[in-house]
Amino acid sequence: MKGDMFKIRDMNDYPVLYTAILENVDVLITGDKDFADLSIEKPEILTPAAFF
Repeated sequence: MKGDMFKIRDMNDYPVLYTAILENVDVLITGDKDFADLSIEKPEILTPAAFF
């Protein structure tokens, strides 16, 4: 995995998002603020509060 499909602030989070995209996940629920800056359509990234 090269880490060049998308830019994410914390490269340690790259495998999580990469796997979610590969597995065609609809929604990724996380409190990690590094995901908040991403502009991707799928998966939809929500905080736990926004999900509920």
